[in-house]
Amino acid sequence: KHPVGIVTKNALVTRDIDLLDPMAKQGLVKVALSVTTLDGKLARAMEPRASTPAKRLGAIEELAKAGIPTVVMLGPIIPGLNDHEIENILKAASAAGATEAGYTMLRLPHEVKGIFKDWLEKQYPDRYGKVMSQVKDVRGGRETSSQFGERMTGSGPVAWTIGRRFQLACQR
Repeated sequence: KHPVGIVTKNALVTRDIDLLDPMAKQGLVKVALSVTTLDGKLARAMEPRASTPAKRLGAIEELAKAGIPTVVMLGPIIPGLNDHEIENILKAASAAGATEAGYTMLRLPHEVKGIFKDWLEKQYPDRYGKVMSQVKDVRGGRETSSQFGERMTGSGPVAWTIGRRFQLACQR
C-alpha cells in the first residue's frame, strides 16, 4: 500500500497493467509517459532506443482505459527544436486519456553538455546557433542552471513564453 509514481519513455509499461490496476483502485499509482515530439524522425534522432511517439500515446490510452491515472511529460523541451510541438503533443495526449501534464526545459549539466552539442551539430547543423542561443537565454546566459525553482523550467522571456504556451494549451 505504498504510493508509486512511474515515469518512463517506454510503452512496455502497459504489460504491468495487471499489477497497476489494483493499486490504481486504491489511489496508489500514477504513470507518466514522456513525449518529446510527435515527429518520428526527430524522435529517432533524439531517443533512438525509446518507444515511438505513437506507441507512447497508445500506452497512455491503454493505461487510461484501464483506469490508471496517466500523465504526459513534455521533456525535455528544447527551444528552437521541439518547442513548437507543445500544443499538438498536449492535444494528442489529452485525446489519448492523459489527465495531467508537466514539462521540463533542457538542461546541459557537466558531461551532458558536450554530448548534446555534438549531437545537435551533427543532426541539425542549421539550427545549432538558434537552439544554443535560446538554451542560454532560458538559463540566464549559461547552458545549465541548478537553481531551485528555475532548474526545470528556466527563466527569462523565452522560458516565460514556453511556460505560458504550456499553461494555455493545458487549459484548452
